[in-house]
Amino acid sequence: MVFLGLGSAALAQDQSRAEISPVITGLDTPWGLALLPDGGALVTEIDGRVIHWDGSSTREVAGAPRVVDRGQGGLLDITLARDFAQTRDVFLTYSKPMEGGAGTALAVAQLSQDGSRLENLRDIFQMSTGTSAGQHFGSRVVEAPDGTLFVTIGDRGDRPSAQDRSRHNGSIVRVNRDGSVPSDNPFVGQSDVRPEIWSYGHRNPQGAALDAQGTLWTAEHGARGGDEVNRIKKGANYGWPVISYGRHYSGLKIGEGTSKPGMEQPAHYWDPSIAPSGLIVYQGDMFPEWQGDMFVGSLKFDYISRLALRGETAREVQQIEADATERVRDLVEAPDGSIWFISAGNGAVYRIARPDA
Repeated sequence: MVFLGLGSAALAQDQSRAEISPVITGLDTPWGLALLPDGGALVTEIDGRVIHWDGSSTREVAGAPRVVDRGQGGLLDITLARDFAQTRDVFLTYSKPMEGGAGTALAVAQLSQDGSRLENLRDIFQMSTGTSAGQHFGSRVVEAPDGTLFVTIGDRGDRPSAQDRSRHNGSIVRVNRDGSVPSDNPFVGQSDVRPEIWSYGHRNPQGAALDAQGTLWTAEHGARGGDEVNRIKKGANYGWPVISYGRHYSGLKIGEGTSKPGMEQPAHYWDPSIAPSGLIVYQGDMFPEWQGDMFVGSLKFDYISRLALRGETAREVQQIEADATERVRDLVEAPDGSIWFISAGNGAVYRIARPDA
């Protein structure tokens, strides 16, 4: 158990503190986390397993999709539907075997009442083309207030494809829960443009969440420097690989510089890169001083970044660092306002909470 100060001058007088405690241990390369209404949890492991934790013990859930477990690919994100209590629907993203290799896919299934299996598993979206590359699958799934689903997809290592809207590479797509295309997507009806695309010009967004107003935010991997937080706008171009605040791993310049008309600027960027992954915008009551702040996990530097949001910009104001924060892969806000996170480095799920909560 680790105690930490909350990092706010306003809290110095009452000396409020939080603690980090282990909840689920013994996991093998965990990637995504979803909290169940009964107090349990589901965790994905990249090799293709879904783990059910009932509050005291874990077991494997049957019925997970077959994945391509290579490089950064495998079984990735997991999200409960907003109406899970009625439907038992669970959304999963994964690297799906496809012609040419693999591509990011979105599936839905129903969790059995006893939590032992996924039933009626079916794909509702998959990338237009598969490749043999093992990197940049994206792959968060977020349900919007209107019930549509956002899925983040990386460029799969093919940089120019992020500007090619005839492919899904380097985009955020938006689909209905049955996989159909919402009629108000920005490029519906345009020739040679995939109608699922909501925004494009992304390198590898591995964090995504909504704020209290329903706006989608992402955290995206840059190359050498240039990791970004982006406020996602309908139909917008986020510039990769034409503009970037990073450089190629060789040290060479990327594209045309850091800005170009018609391309969005990041709300925040990191240089050097922190390798950002899971993301939440905190809305809970346990830490009222954090309400509206963003939390992003760092895979490279082993901390959780807290950022203050101001309109369309973000600023890092704290780094939460402890032995527990080794390769933070995902973060989830619990109903009680505590923050749960995956440490892939420790093979564990931890909880940040008030000491008396």
